[in-house]
Amino acid sequence: MLRAGHGLILVVIALLGFGVVMVTSASFTIDLEHNLQLADILRSRSFILALLAVGALIVGSLIPIRWLRAGQGWKSPMPWLLGLIILLLILVLIPGVGKQVNGARRWIELVPGLGFQPSELAKWGMILVLAWYVCHQMEFLSRRLIGFLIPMIPVLLVCALIGSQDLGTAVLVGWISVLLLIAAGAKIHHALILLPVGGLGFFAAVMASPYRLDRLRAFLNPYDDPQGIGYHVLQSMAAVSGGGLAGRGLGNSVQKFGYLPEDTTDFVFAVICEETGLIGACLVVMLYVILLGCGASIIRRLRHPFERLLAMGVVMTIGFQALLNLAVVTGLAPTKGIALPLLSSGGTGWLFTAFFVGLLVSMERQLARTEISGEIVESAVSEPQPALET
Repeated sequence: MLRAGHGLILVVIALLGFGVVMVTSASFTIDLEHNLQLADILRSRSFILALLAVGALIVGSLIPIRWLRAGQGWKSPMPWLLGLIILLLILVLIPGVGKQVNGARRWIELVPGLGFQPSELAKWGMILVLAWYVCHQMEFLSRRLIGFLIPMIPVLLVCALIGSQDLGTAVLVGWISVLLLIAAGAKIHHALILLPVGGLGFFAAVMASPYRLDRLRAFLNPYDDPQGIGYHVLQSMAAVSGGGLAGRGLGNSVQKFGYLPEDTTDFVFAVICEETGLIGACLVVMLYVILLGCGASIIRRLRHPFERLLAMGVVMTIGFQALLNLAVVTGLAPTKGIALPLLSSGGTGWLFTAFFVGLLVSMERQLARTEISGEIVESAVSEPQPALET
C-alpha cells in the first residue's frame, strides 16, 4: 500500500527530474549544429546535483529522529549547530572568504567551482534548533514573555546576518520561526510585540539598498520604467503568458535568450510556463500540493512535540518558499531571491531540501512500524483464548 512517505519520495524525484530538464533547457543556447539531447541532460551539472540530492533524501530517511532530539544543554548537537550557523553567516560577509555574486555575498567557495551557501544551512538548521528548544522548554515558552524572547534572540541575529545580503530568505526564516513558536504554545500577543522590531528592520534593509526600493516601485507599477526597474518582472510575465495552453515546446523558449534574467534560478518557473504552457505549470503546482498534502498527513499522526514541530517547519518552509517564488514570477509580489524548491538550479538548496524531506520520510516510517505493532498487539489481545482443560 502506498503511504505518505512513499508519496514524498516520488514527488521529490519528480520535481528533481523535471528541474534537471528545465534548468538544462533554460541554460541551453542557440547552436545551429546541435539540438538539446538526452546526453546533454545526463552530462549536466544539474543532473549530478539531482543524484546527490536523491542520496541526501535517502540519508535523511535512514536517520532515527530520536538521535536528533536526544541530549540537553551542550550535550545536544543543537547548540553547536546554532553556533556553526552564526559562524558561517559571519564568515560569508568577510571579503576573501565570502564570494560576491551579483553584488551580494552569499557563498563560501570551498574549492574553485564548488561553493556552499550558509543561508541554506541557517534556513533549515533553525527549524531543528527551535524544535529541540521547544521540546525541552514548552511549559516555560507558553507561560511567560521571556520564554518566547529567549529563542527569538538567536533567530533575530540569524535573520539580521542573512538580511544584509538576502532579505527574502531572512524574512522567510523569521516568519517560519515565529509560526513554529506559536504552534508550540507561545502567545500570539507575545509575537506581536516583535512586529515593530521586524517592521523597522525591514524598512532599514530596504532603505539601505536602493535596488530593494526599486523592486518595490517595480512591483507597484512595472510599466513606469519598462526598460529599467520594471524590465525583470515584465519579461517574466511575457514568458508566462507566451506559453499559452500547451507551451512553445521543450527548448523553444524565446525569453531565455538574453531577455529573462535569472532564467535557471529564481525565474525558472517562467521558462516552464513558456515551454510547457498552462499544462506544465499546473503539473508543477500539483506536485507541490501533493508534497504538502503528504507532509500534512504525517504531521497529523505525529505525537512527540519535537517531531511535530520539525515536520511542520519542513512543510511550511517548502510551502511558503514555493508560494513566494510563484508570486514573484507572476508579478504578485516584489522580486526576491527566493528559489523554487527542488526545481530552480541549485546545489546547497537541493541537498538540504531533499535531506529534510528525508527526515519526514523517516518519521513516517517509524509511525508505520508503531501502528503495525499496535495492530498486532490489539489483534492478539482481542482473539478469543482457548479454554483451559481441567
